[in-house]
Amino acid sequence: MSRSYSEDFLSSTPASIDDCSAGTRDSALTNHGVLQAERLGQYLTKRGLRFTHLFSSDLQRAHKTADAISATQVSRPDKKLLVKQLKLLREQDFGFYEGKPFYARPSGSNKSGKEEHRAQHNEEPGFQDLESKESLMSRANVFTHEHLLPLICKDNGSTEYTVAVVSHGIMLNYLWRSILKLFAQRTVALAPGLSVGAAGSSTPLEYLGGWSNTGYLELDIQPVVSSKAPSVRESETGDNAPAEADVLTPMAGLRMIIKAVNGKEHLQGLKRTRGVGSGKHDEGQKKIESFFNKKNKVG
Repeated sequence: MSRSYSEDFLSSTPASIDDCSAGTRDSALTNHGVLQAERLGQYLTKRGLRFTHLFSSDLQRAHKTADAISATQVSRPDKKLLVKQLKLLREQDFGFYEGKPFYARPSGSNKSGKEEHRAQHNEEPGFQDLESKESLMSRANVFTHEHLLPLICKDNGSTEYTVAVVSHGIMLNYLWRSILKLFAQRTVALAPGLSVGAAGSSTPLEYLGGWSNTGYLELDIQPVVSSKAPSVRESETGDNAPAEADVLTPMAGLRMIIKAVNGKEHLQGLKRTRGVGSGKHDEGQKKIESFFNKKNKVG
């Protein structure tokens, strides 16, 4: 089995109060969202994963998810893996639309409801537009080059790292593209049995689709065994691009295996409790298990 230089997990946040339009609002997790985060941490730990580094957005719905992962990693409080919270990993700033309801597509228009609304109101005083795609890509590149790349290239790859990054759906798409650009085309492949997009389609790997709450992307970065390793990107797109393999990339000598896309195994059997599940989580609220444990001790 090839030795990994780095195994990376990119995870989306759980359900929060402003789930669809939270943006940079510091929305609290719902009760159901807390259960999703706990399930994720327990699942990753049961798989035998021991994280060396944990990064998250500084918004509470992200860093509390990272805390839930950290809490399952060790049995001693003094050994708890610290979470590095970064503003860089925040969700797209929706500007005027932060926390706003969905705008329906106008009848007979090819614009989305939000685009139509923006066209009508962007000249009004105080209107703040959405954060641009260029800004999102810039933030993703800064994180990749200042935080991930130094770990992977540290000690010439002699040390293995397992890294988790907890961010938000839109931002994670840009972060993935930033990581993907570090690798030569021929050195990126899907794990056996894994597919991207609809059956029979040729979806580019740059576009992996949406992220479910706590859905994760699992990446395994390994030394290149053969210069003729098959490339899923090449076979799916039909683009041979022979010269691209010769370009010196930051990850020269390494390959990346995509092992899971929007992984949700940890959510199997978890159902949202009607009413209560959508409510804001109260950290002071005791779980029902604590009452049973207390009763057993008294008896």
